[in-house]
Amino acid sequence: MPKKGGKHADMGEDGPAQCKRAKMEAGCSPSVMNFENPDSLFESLISPIKQEVFFREYWEQKPLLVQRNNPLLAAYYQSLFQLSDLKELCGRGLYYGRDLNICRCVNGKKKVLNKEGKVNYMQLKKDFDQKKATIQFHQPQRFKEELWKIQEKLECYFGSLVGSNVYMTPQGSQGLPPHYDDVEVFILQLEGEKHWRLYKPTVHLAREYNVESEDRIGSPTHEFILKPGDLLYFPRGTIHQADTPPGISYSTHVTISTYQNNSWGDFLLDAIPALVFDTAKEDVALRTSIPRKLLMQVDVADSTKKLSSLLRRLADRLENTRELRSSDMKKDFIMNRLPPCLGCDSDTLTPGGKFPKIDSKIQLQFRDHAVITVEPDQENSVSTVKPSLLCLGWGGGWGAVGSARETHMMGTENDTASEEGTPQQTHGLRFPLSYLDALKQIWCSSTVNVKELNLASDEEKENLALSLWTECLIEVI
Repeated sequence: MPKKGGKHADMGEDGPAQCKRAKMEAGCSPSVMNFENPDSLFESLISPIKQEVFFREYWEQKPLLVQRNNPLLAAYYQSLFQLSDLKELCGRGLYYGRDLNICRCVNGKKKVLNKEGKVNYMQLKKDFDQKKATIQFHQPQRFKEELWKIQEKLECYFGSLVGSNVYMTPQGSQGLPPHYDDVEVFILQLEGEKHWRLYKPTVHLAREYNVESEDRIGSPTHEFILKPGDLLYFPRGTIHQADTPPGISYSTHVTISTYQNNSWGDFLLDAIPALVFDTAKEDVALRTSIPRKLLMQVDVADSTKKLSSLLRRLADRLENTRELRSSDMKKDFIMNRLPPCLGCDSDTLTPGGKFPKIDSKIQLQFRDHAVITVEPDQENSVSTVKPSLLCLGWGGGWGAVGSARETHMMGTENDTASEEGTPQQTHGLRFPLSYLDALKQIWCSSTVNVKELNLASDEEKENLALSLWTECLIEVI
């Protein structure tokens, strides 16, 4: 295990773990964050742990604590969000419930102290100072560009939505009761110190949030103090509670979470309907009628045997064709993920540079965001999905970048429309299915010549390149 950059505590042993801060070797401090690509970002986030070690020993298995004594890293973490940021943010028009909650843990229960309507900073500060209330700030990546950069890269890394909340807790206080979450959690300690207690899960890899009573969870398996620059990971289902110790003016940490409803079970629920539909076109066994009055029966033992045999036929088809397409899960990810954080390079969102011609060499931009999907409800068509901008209000232009960030993980009208039965439309460039191989060429190659695209005519090749260039999805080399 690498020694540079800090000390990690193996959180898999039984019994309380008292974790001590480790002094880093001189001259061996880790770089702050490496944004070169999604892999390098995640590697720097969990440093000094290597990715292969993390996924082999910790992911979905046990917590990981990385304690650091690095002023550079602590200062960087503090820049992600500070308690002092609230004054300026309140001036932008924050609302209770939507943007933040005020809460306290009282007798093992969460007590919400929200007011109505818009947040007043002086009232917020009064609740924080006098009522010892925790401020839970929702999705700060909407306002803090550095968190946007981190979470956008993590969404590319995991292929799953990544949300965050900031928790600011005054000294001698606790905001939330013992509970477990339905997400994989990464805690970054930003300011002050936080006292954490972790407990053995009652539901391994839980699918929903739940509060647990003190008499049910027993003694903590791990107990430690997080300080600025420290990182904590724990799997969904891990019971936890945290408080700011007396003598520490306040604590600020950000919880970065991912993999909600992203299990094999969720994927099967999403993909099986399409598999059944496609198989039924070719297999008459799936088109035969169910027994008369089956829906009226209580004892359906004979029918379950028949259903089991049909499921085996589906498994055989799947194994032979190796096709299992996701439908709603993929759309949800595409439509609700963060757009690329480009900073000063926002000019790349406007078509420019060389105009693509038949002799041009082209390459895909925003490769980590680009998605090619065959729409199951559109015959003979394929969509190239424009990165991160898939939402009901997107009209095909990059102007939706700001709104996509502002609504990220907040719940939007899209959710309501979906719940009410209105079909969600994926927006992007649409092509005949015959363009699929050419699109795959562009997606899979570092560069490709327009004239070598797998299309029937030069006109089609140029039109494809021009369509992608106009939407800033390719550049001419």
